[in-house]
Amino acid sequence: MIERGVPKMKQTTLIVPGYLGSEEAHWQSWLERQLPDAQRVRGIDWNVPNIGRWSTAVGDAIDRAVRPLWLVAHSFGCLASVLAAATRPGRIAGALLVAPADPDRFTAQGLRNSSNLESGIASLFENILIDYPALAVVSTNDPWISVSTATHWAQRWGCRLASQGAAGHINVSSGYGPWPECLDFLRDMQASQGSCLLGEIDSPRSLIPAINIREEVSCPLS
Repeated sequence: MIERGVPKMKQTTLIVPGYLGSEEAHWQSWLERQLPDAQRVRGIDWNVPNIGRWSTAVGDAIDRAVRPLWLVAHSFGCLASVLAAATRPGRIAGALLVAPADPDRFTAQGLRNSSNLESGIASLFENILIDYPALAVVSTNDPWISVSTATHWAQRWGCRLASQGAAGHINVSSGYGPWPECLDFLRDMQASQGSCLLGEIDSPRSLIPAINIREEVSCPLS
């Protein structure tokens, strides 16, 4: 069992909200208030999910960081974070990716609907292999992504996958305001860094102890 606590090494936690942002009652805003090292990514129009602009803003924040950087992203913010980090190998200490959105739900310019013939942005993510410890926390009834699609991307990227059960989009609408478990996830990942290298963990439970998680899926690195 990993002992939770404040990591000794100074670091930065970058909060990356999703489409429409994270309001005051959102778990990301709550988490930001719990962490003195946390900062929210700047320079994003939350109403326009443009992957190029969002990933550039996240990338700029990564470039400015002078301490080990942890990403805590939600929804479309997960896509922007993964894309930005992919061009900055070695700059990310770890990532908590909560309710990542389906890239096929978006075009390069924004939301994709049934009448939009423009292709989605999935091709941008097909060759990405995450080079840092990462956990994707998903829901079995998320309106923005199916469990099978979330599993596909977690496996393709090489990150761990944990299910919160039927938790909607893991946002305020589904009851996720203050969320102590997400802080536990983050602290456990930070505590395990240095003793566990990516690819050396046999199951998610050795990295993230089960905390109100109803189902966990081990995603092999390939």
